[in-house]
Amino acid sequence: MTLCLGRSDLLRLLDVHACIDRLWSGFTAEPVGVDAQRVRADLPGPGTATALIPGLLPGIPAYSVKVNAKFPGARPALRGVVCLHDLGTGELLALLDSATLTAWRTGLAAALAAHSLARYDAEVLGIVGCGAQAGLFTRGIVGMRPISAMVVTDTDRARAGEFADRCAEEFGLPVRVADDAPGAAAEADILLTATWSRTPLLHAADVRPGTQITSLGADEPGKIELAADLLLASRVVVDDARLALAGGAVGNAGLDASAISATLGEVLTGAVPARGGPDTVTVYAPVGVPWQDLALAWHGYRAAGEAGAGTPMDFLG
Repeated sequence: MTLCLGRSDLLRLLDVHACIDRLWSGFTAEPVGVDAQRVRADLPGPGTATALIPGLLPGIPAYSVKVNAKFPGARPALRGVVCLHDLGTGELLALLDSATLTAWRTGLAAALAAHSLARYDAEVLGIVGCGAQAGLFTRGIVGMRPISAMVVTDTDRARAGEFADRCAEEFGLPVRVADDAPGAAAEADILLTATWSRTPLLHAADVRPGTQITSLGADEPGKIELAADLLLASRVVVDDARLALAGGAVGNAGLDASAISATLGEVLTGAVPARGGPDTVTVYAPVGVPWQDLALAWHGYRAAGEAGAGTPMDFLG
């Protein structure tokens, strides 16, 4: 029997702190010895199809396969499923809404990284691109460190205003809407970019010393948010070096492996220092890796079993 878990199910089952804990455990776990695969294809028209395989983590007797369609003009822009399979038999344990899981794992993993790479006294949060990932990133950061104010921007100014109002109400913070990415960077200690941009939004001259930047938009070939001069002037941390060069912020900017200082796993385990000093600009530039889907899918699946949530379906019947 396969358990189907839609958006409403997952929003009832997932917990921010529990998800961050599981992501931290995944980043610090021993590698399983299987290379992550990210397969992408352009579709006729505006969309792309992407598959992430296999999601594997030590101690979890399951693996995940994620199949997504990305359509920038749609809401949500990402649609698909995460398939959760029994590791021993291949049984399809669950089908989970990919848009929800992806927003949670991407936004919260980014929050964990930003908190770990930022100065201890960083307290002004900037957001460039006010979509679903920005919302989860903000919830994660506010839950881990004191934030005194926010500055946000989006190419859709109405969406930026709505996001600012929601954050002001949810977190009790003063939130200002900036005109553009450099305007947000001029005020922020911690800055998230989560856009569909294919041209640089920020150059080295736009960023103050000591800023922590997380770039989520450059997750496939052709997408770029941070210029090469900014990356070269920064301490760049990635989730997977091979994928970051193949279709992430580093490779898309025309840079090679020498631009990468560490993986987030190396930082979280203490193998590599997070920062070089108070004026160091740090950049977290992930592409998203399959084990993150597994970590949250397994958490949601187990929580659903305990709560009696979801819809069972017999695909073999």
